[in-house]
Amino acid sequence: MAQLRWGAYDIWTITRRDLLTWVISPVRVIGEVAFPIMFVLLFGYVFGSGMVVPGGGDYRDFLMPGIFVMTMAFGIGNTMTVVATDIERGVMDRFRSLPMAPSAVVTGRCTADMINSFAALLITIGCGLFVGWSWHDGLGNALLAVALLLLLRFACLWVGIYLGLIVGSPEAAGAVWGLLFPITMVTSAFVAPELMPSWLGFIAEWNPLSSTVGAARELFGNVGASTADSWIGSHAVLMAVVWPLVLSAIFLPLSVRRYQRLSR
Repeated sequence: MAQLRWGAYDIWTITRRDLLTWVISPVRVIGEVAFPIMFVLLFGYVFGSGMVVPGGGDYRDFLMPGIFVMTMAFGIGNTMTVVATDIERGVMDRFRSLPMAPSAVVTGRCTADMINSFAALLITIGCGLFVGWSWHDGLGNALLAVALLLLLRFACLWVGIYLGLIVGSPEAAGAVWGLLFPITMVTSAFVAPELMPSWLGFIAEWNPLSSTVGAARELFGNVGASTADSWIGSHAVLMAVVWPLVLSAIFLPLSVRRYQRLSR
């Protein structure tokens, strides 16, 4: 019991340390929040007039669930950069020299980023309400959609932590994020896969992010939720649970193991 209590205290110490870095670096927080708002304005008002929604409907109603998912997925880059910066500055080595629980550093990082992501999601939802988006299937389904978005963020966190531990410097993290960026864009977030070339539409449909986009549209009651004819498209809610659990089952133990072997 005492070991568990000290482990929880170590996790809270790391979480508090990461949260304090946001207080002393407000520009970074503002940039993270401003990014999804910029996407709402750019796609909703600049590109949106040329977009077609399968089955008809307002494009911003179709767009916002995709923006919510992008807000969760883009956190990979932030997490990866922060972890890689800690390695380069020797902070990780300092943590490893202290009598701490082995998993406290990565778990504390995850907890702090989840708090940050939840705040960013609330602000993005507020932005959506401001531009005319809303949910139509009741508060219960809307809260379930938010839970699925946070589940996706939880999985993306562990992907970001593992990649940050692998690359080891913020410059390399930026290069890796540049390679990952197209993967986050080839989804159903901005355009329906059936409007893409067949091979690209297949990739977009099976992208794990697309399942959460489809599930969010279905649970929020937004347009574009029921146009897919494929199995993956018609089981979006199920796969929005399965994909993040699979990613977490792979990258969570890999992250803890990689952290434990950093200095070997």
